[in-house]
Amino acid sequence: MKKVALYTLGCKLNFAETSTIGRQFIDRGFEVVEADRPADVFVLNTCSVTERADRECRQIIRRTLRHSPDAYVVVIGCYAQLQPEEISSIGGVDLVLGAREKFNIFTHAGDFSKQPVPQVLVSCIDDATEFNPAFSAEVGGRTRAFLKIQDGCDFRCAFCTIPLARGASRSVSVESVLDQARRLADRGFKEIVLTGVNVGDYGAKSGGSLFGLMRELEDLDGIERIRISSIEPNLLTRQMIDFILSSEKLCNHFHIPLQSGSDTILKRMRRRYVREHYRSIVEYIKSSDPDAGIGVDVIVGFPGETEELFEETYLFLVELPVTYFHVFTYSERENTPAATLSDEVDPKMRVQRNEMLRILGRKKRHAFHRSLIGRKLRVLFELAQSGTTISGLTTNYVRVETTGDSGLTNMIRTVRILSADDERCYGETVPALNKSGETLLELPTDLNAQVRNVSSLMEFQ
Repeated sequence: MKKVALYTLGCKLNFAETSTIGRQFIDRGFEVVEADRPADVFVLNTCSVTERADRECRQIIRRTLRHSPDAYVVVIGCYAQLQPEEISSIGGVDLVLGAREKFNIFTHAGDFSKQPVPQVLVSCIDDATEFNPAFSAEVGGRTRAFLKIQDGCDFRCAFCTIPLARGASRSVSVESVLDQARRLADRGFKEIVLTGVNVGDYGAKSGGSLFGLMRELEDLDGIERIRISSIEPNLLTRQMIDFILSSEKLCNHFHIPLQSGSDTILKRMRRRYVREHYRSIVEYIKSSDPDAGIGVDVIVGFPGETEELFEETYLFLVELPVTYFHVFTYSERENTPAATLSDEVDPKMRVQRNEMLRILGRKKRHAFHRSLIGRKLRVLFELAQSGTTISGLTTNYVRVETTGDSGLTNMIRTVRILSADDERCYGETVPALNKSGETLLELPTDLNAQVRNVSSLMEFQ
């Protein structure tokens, strides 16, 4: 049996697509192995959001060829679309596929025999109009699945290469999403995470909407949790917020990119909102549900970000009742409008500002976690970390660790929070209570456990 190793850089959407390609190999008789093990074929799905992603891509290819020198190397993804010639110049690369071609590896690779000259198949990004469904399971067990519902982006933020790497915004039909969600439920997944490049733009070109999709998923049997990976602030409405927070299934967790707390920088970035609009969204969420988790993306060191403008962002984030930050240091990307802007920020200053926001972010997360001490939260457990501990996620995206074994994997249980730090909360499982304070019987939710339960009852009788 031939072996294939797959490696993914970048976002959850990339992971979903890599998993789907991996299933193509399995269907053709390949064994999927870890990326650091010898393999006959190596597939690298790349990212090109930052300069670091480009550099990491080159390092991974060279490292792979050291332990699998005869491996047939395929490079796909955003970096492959944007810089195909640069990738093909790396020794050992055999096939480079762009956004339109990446799901057709078997069409282009033949018998996976290494060639002296790499094959490069990258179409114009305007031709990438098809939607290729994809999903992936999160590492750590079959608990959460990332389900691709949208691809590409029509927004033209000054710093972003995604429209150049993935093309125009496009979506899969509601019927297709529901069908895939049912299949994931049948596989035992308890939670699905709706993912894409610009998820909030779902269905915009076909008369649909993310709100309409959420309403359909709410009524779907088998899936107990639905989470939105990320949504642009100008696409998140109060109607959607109200629906999410009143839903039995949709998670009270919002990841909302900010990028800057300065209106001057937001305008230079070509973002579609101002800071007060962002503030109003966060405050509305928190006034409706103080326990809601809110994540923020922010970029530091964008051209023209003076000390005063960075301070605007810092103080804005200090005031906002958000839960955690993802902080990115700006790096110039070829063929983006931002690359031509003057007033570059010194690289050392970019690093310093990044660290300042990371420290603030850790404080924010720690404060939110501490506010949950004494509370009872519902946790979807993943694989046990050791023989005595197991962790999982709450609906508001807090990692909780407790004493337990693998028998809790893929179970949703009530946990009383006893302590917390800036990484996670710690607690103990307790009986669930209804609104009247009565204890609820929590049965195993996976099919095998149900069968074991029934068998035990029959033997007892």
